[in-house]
Amino acid sequence: MTQPTDIRRVRGYRPTLLDLYCCQGGAAKGYADAGFDVTGVDKDPQPRYPYRFIQADAIAFVLEHGAAFDFIHASPPCQHDTECQRLRGNAHPDLIAPTRTALETTGRPWVMENVGGAARKLNAPVMLCGPMFALETYRHRFFETGGGFRFEQPGHYVHTVPQAKMGRPVPPGYYGQFVGNFSGVDLARRVMGVPWMNRDGIRECIPPAYAEHIGRTALRSLTPVLGVAA
Repeated sequence: MTQPTDIRRVRGYRPTLLDLYCCQGGAAKGYADAGFDVTGVDKDPQPRYPYRFIQADAIAFVLEHGAAFDFIHASPPCQHDTECQRLRGNAHPDLIAPTRTALETTGRPWVMENVGGAARKLNAPVMLCGPMFALETYRHRFFETGGGFRFEQPGHYVHTVPQAKMGRPVPPGYYGQFVGNFSGVDLARRVMGVPWMNRDGIRECIPPAYAEHIGRTALRSLTPVLGVAA
């Protein structure tokens, strides 16, 4: 059950969203469309990020500033748990547990997102899939919730449309699998709803439709406190 929190509703005020490990801003676009004022944080420069951006370590930033935001989204790097990286023998840090610990210190509602390979490390995650939002890609992503926030998984139907093989062009009648060194950036931009991104951003992002769904759920379910100054 969602617990009350002080999402502030005064005239002209947009609730604030902290977007950790923001990359090129797939989640950010969805939360902005839902009605949040978004600030992104990433350790690397992100010149394509379409909203306010701060270059910083995500965990250090949320420990110091996270409590100042109304809602927090975190997407720790997924490479540690992706099949293609394991096949290549690449080593990447596992930041899920440290990120969760930092989020829990803020007292704010939050979600933490990752790929299917990391689902076992997430607490009771909700899975989102492209066709839930009329997107022509499956792209399962898993979301752990905390700080009193919860949301329900939409209906997940059997996958009847075939999916192109990883890295291959998308044949007519197939869904794209836009990961790794995929082909068809223009198609991926249209399907995912991320026209400003390059290949690097697309292969790591969540579609904005996922974050818009979460953001709208948050704004409906978290108790507004009227008359509280921003």
